[in-house]
Amino acid sequence: MLSHVHHIAIIASDYEKSKHFYTQVLGLTPVREVYREARQSWKLDLALNGQYIIELFSFPSPPARVSRPEAAGMRHLAFGVADLDEAVRTLGDKGLLTEPIRTDEFTEKRFTFFADPDDLPIELYEL
Repeated sequence: MLSHVHHIAIIASDYEKSKHFYTQVLGLTPVREVYREARQSWKLDLALNGQYIIELFSFPSPPARVSRPEAAGMRHLAFGVADLDEAVRTLGDKGLLTEPIRTDEFTEKRFTFFADPDDLPIELYEL
């Protein structure tokens, strides 16, 4: 029935700050940006390596998302990386702090977490 994940939708509390984060810091490519007057909302479609993956939204006065302690709902967004040490250095050069690198006890793959401007947990998982 299902073939793939089509996209992930993220609502930003500060659209311009999140737009900068996802495009300039993480390097996602803008595909299309529209303003929806009836909803007073921006919608930015973002791609990674040519594949459409994220819809970034703004809405007037969205409620805060509970990230910690962990709450029911989406836990985090994860990206695969070829070299975790390099990715952590790159994020550090851009002023982002990551958690200490850990190793998945089942796959023996290394991973770490950091947060977007709205404290949405983002995982980097070494391939």
